[in-house]
Amino acid sequence: MTPRVREILSWYGADNPGVLTNLARIMNHGRLAGTGKMVILPVDQGFEHGPARSFALNPDGYDPFYHFQLAIESGCSAYAAPLGFLEAAARDFAGEIPLILKVNNSDSLYKDNDGPISAVTSCVDDALRLGCAAIGFTIYPGSENRKEMYEEIRQASLEAKHAGLPTVIWSYPRGKDISKDGETAIDVVAYSAQIACQLGAHIVKVKPPTAHIEQSEAKKVFDSQSIKVTKLSDRTRHVVESCFNGRRIVIFSGGATKGTNDLLDEVKELAAGGAFGSIMGRNAFQRPKDEAVALLQDVMDIFKG
Repeated sequence: MTPRVREILSWYGADNPGVLTNLARIMNHGRLAGTGKMVILPVDQGFEHGPARSFALNPDGYDPFYHFQLAIESGCSAYAAPLGFLEAAARDFAGEIPLILKVNNSDSLYKDNDGPISAVTSCVDDALRLGCAAIGFTIYPGSENRKEMYEEIRQASLEAKHAGLPTVIWSYPRGKDISKDGETAIDVVAYSAQIACQLGAHIVKVKPPTAHIEQSEAKKVFDSQSIKVTKLSDRTRHVVESCFNGRRIVIFSGGATKGTNDLLDEVKELAAGGAFGSIMGRNAFQRPKDEAVALLQDVMDIFKG
């Protein structure tokens, strides 16, 4: 147990030893073990976007075993996926990497821009049965259905905490009153991160924020308090600050597929702003395996410093 990991665990004083042990499992695994930083491989895109959009660029990705192997060989801190992908291979890789069960998911066959909501597709008992170290859950702040999602995660996280499992919240603002640019606006992303923390998340996942400010009332405060938003590192710092002044783990998604140099430049800015790590899916598993392993390890090395 390193001093940094022990310090981070001290921020979760209301949690039981089981939750703290599983948080430590994630932070003490892989190439970033003991640093307080993490890189997680998430593969829920087959459910969310469909198989061809997710895996045709690298057909190895159709195989659930491939993603376990990629996460393990690259030295990821954990691997996150829906029930089906984990059930398909968890037995074969038991104990080799911490797992995060994504307990709610949505598909892209139906569009509801006013009120997106994910279906609850698995439960805490599934996570325990599969040997998982945490559960994952998506919320859409700004959705007309946010009340239902907030109540669902309250129940799921309560059950998870009783079972000794931390909760990872994917917090993606979306709804009829949020513009497309607003979904990644600095004020909205920071607000969504704060909501996830207030809902009891141990780890928060958000998208890298842009310099756009969506809310007029927020813009007044950003201007009057001279909150810096020009550089991604500045915006990252504000999101980290919004997560209880950095006392909750906040990691950033890799986002849409992009070139290696652009991706690594983005990660450097995130690291400079105090991000705890990255949760990178498509930008990794859509590449050939050797290239994906090298990319993930480059990302880890940036966070390791």
